[in-house]
Amino acid sequence: MKKVSIVFLQAVIVLLGMVILAILIRVPLTEGRATNLDLLSIYTDPLILYGYATSIAFFVALYKAFRLLGYIGQNKVFSSKSVRTLRSIKYCAIVFSILIVAAGLYIRIFFDKDDDPAGFLALCLVTILASVVVATSAAIFEKLLQNAVDMKSENDLTV
Repeated sequence: MKKVSIVFLQAVIVLLGMVILAILIRVPLTEGRATNLDLLSIYTDPLILYGYATSIAFFVALYKAFRLLGYIGQNKVFSSKSVRTLRSIKYCAIVFSILIVAAGLYIRIFFDKDDDPAGFLALCLVTILASVVVATSAAIFEKLLQNAVDMKSENDLTV
């Protein structure tokens, strides 16, 4: 790949991370339960704190994708580092989806009877689907890349 396209993809990853971080900071202030709360009470809400803890897996996966693009830019795509990076992206996506399932189950079981959790549960389902797609894609690319690394090491030993 050309250096320009790799830098562009890295910039997209950084921009995505900044947008998600801005959303994580801004949305709790506008959320319905937060209208009558002070700033400290908003950000110490257990559901908001759980959302921040869950987002750690997302940001780790973004960082690993950024590093993978760096390996591609250095022509080190067929290395064990790239395989390990894809493996960690897969694990981050799996952990993220499990944490989202737990949040959805919590809201479904313990929600206030006056509230309608359908919107939150729909967002959970979409997020779970996206993270399962990412985990599956990362697993497939990991296997393909591991096979290529194995073939490369065999060819290096043969020659």
